[in-house]
Amino acid sequence: MSDELTHFNQEGHAHMVDVGEKAVTRRVAIAGGRIGMLPDTLQMITEGKHKKGDVLGIARIAAIMASKRTSDLIPLCHPIGLSHVDVAFTVDAEASLIDCEVRAETRSQTGVEMEALTAVQIALLTIYDMCKAVDRGMCLTDIRLLEKQGGKSGHWQASRQVS
Repeated sequence: MSDELTHFNQEGHAHMVDVGEKAVTRRVAIAGGRIGMLPDTLQMITEGKHKKGDVLGIARIAAIMASKRTSDLIPLCHPIGLSHVDVAFTVDAEASLIDCEVRAETRSQTGVEMEALTAVQIALLTIYDMCKAVDRGMCLTDIRLLEKQGGKSGHWQASRQVS
């Protein structure tokens, strides 16, 4: 890890990092997050009883779409071509949570962490949006990078689990 903030030039002004001389390599990022809700809300989602449709299916599509638009949302993020995006949801009925994990892949000169993180957040926000009429107290938590592979810095994995 570098001690420098790379999105600032020598004068301290924000700039887009020059990745032109970096090698094109396979890069993978896995991000995760969760949304907590009332048990009745979770049951409505898992039993497919939401009148707006398949909540997790729509959230999955929203995540994929968001990953492709990340550079439009994050000002200094490079636009990259994604080769694969996978969105997985795990339901924890006992804790009344839905965990979301996104794996994003590219062959590029820059990493794909922002695409994975953006996708997780939009997936969870989509769940919130679809269910807010019955549960405004839902809580998005623990959104973070879990793992990254590729590039000059190589492989990195989160060292601790979030409770």
